[in-house]
Amino acid sequence: MPTVLVIDDDARLRDLLSEYLSGRGHTVVTAPDGEAGLARALAGGVDIAVLDIMMPGKDGLQVLRELRAASRLPVIVLTARGDDFDRIVGLELGADDYLAKPFNPRELTARIDAILRRAAQPAETEVLVAGPIRVDPDRRTCTMRGEPVDLTTTEFDLLRALVANAGRVIPREKLMELARGEAFAAFDRSVDVHVSHLRRKLGDSARSPALIKTVRGIGYLVPRDPEAP
Repeated sequence: MPTVLVIDDDARLRDLLSEYLSGRGHTVVTAPDGEAGLARALAGGVDIAVLDIMMPGKDGLQVLRELRAASRLPVIVLTARGDDFDRIVGLELGADDYLAKPFNPRELTARIDAILRRAAQPAETEVLVAGPIRVDPDRRTCTMRGEPVDLTTTEFDLLRALVANAGRVIPREKLMELARGEAFAAFDRSVDVHVSHLRRKLGDSARSPALIKTVRGIGYLVPRDPEAP
């Protein structure tokens, strides 16, 4: 059973998620604060972390920043409803997804399962190439003109879907479905933020992108042979 680490200072929420997720095929471990959560995440044996942003002491953003310096463990951050700042900063620091409190545990479970399902899929042997972008689905690595590009789980899955369909326009909602699965796409609305991060990491122009083009009102396109400006 996959192991989910819940890092939250709210004891009632920790107990609720432990009971709910355990009843749906997950092993759950918890941490009551950021310091303990970071230590547990770095100790290994965890498949995904659910991380609250608003905690006393070391908050979730600090935990995420330090975790990303040492690990690619998938992370879903919990934010206050309507707090776009924490949501965007969390994604910029490398969170794979976000969920606003209060939330339905069923929605959290769907997001967790979508991320874990992608990680468990059989390896693909074909290396995907579009101009200077090279994506290796087997090793889950990406290079830009031979230089490695460090991507989060969601960023990698999005780029893999875009490069695999180079030359085709992919609608926003279809892109999330191709990258992370139907259940994930039904809840996630952060595709534009993830694409913005991808452009920055690939060295693409924010104002006039050449590697990942926006097709207004539809979605995104990676040309078959793109070149960064």
